[in-house]
Amino acid sequence: MPTVAIIGAGPLGRWLALEAARAGFAVLLEDVMPSNLHHAQEFIRQQLNAETLPSVRFVSSIEDAVREADLAIDCIPDELESKLEILWLLDRMSPPQTVFATPTTRLSIADLASCTYRPEKCIAIVAEPQSLVAGQSNEVLLRKTASTTAETVSLVEDFWKRLGHSPIFELENSDQ
Repeated sequence: MPTVAIIGAGPLGRWLALEAARAGFAVLLEDVMPSNLHHAQEFIRQQLNAETLPSVRFVSSIEDAVREADLAIDCIPDELESKLEILWLLDRMSPPQTVFATPTTRLSIADLASCTYRPEKCIAIVAEPQSLVAGQSNEVLLRKTASTTAETVSLVEDFWKRLGHSPIFELENSDQ
């Protein structure tokens, strides 16, 4: 069973952790703010039964979150500097097989991925966080690059399908 690291325990991070745990993934939820982790823990505890809750671990460092991760999803603001910093940290702290998925509606995944040592393992989740959390659509648009590997696509596709969504992949236009 793949391990999913979720960076950021705000509304999107909490929702992803909850849905991933329900789908049977081992989940590590990280946030630098202890209050965010506490709120996430209470939220998830209310939603999950006792058997499923142990599949979610709450950690306070990115390194602890990604140490064994197959998939790392950041849930931080969609700002260039923030995204570059988190991908830089993930790239240095994750094992080589870890795939990175980053929610962004306006940044180029090719540009972000080029700042890592594994651009072939980066995918953009092209959705407003609020629409995902609210369940406004069953479809999830994912953007890949020409260098994205089939294994990366397969892992991310499986993740979203197990969450009950229909992943749709598009190739990023190199002019973006």
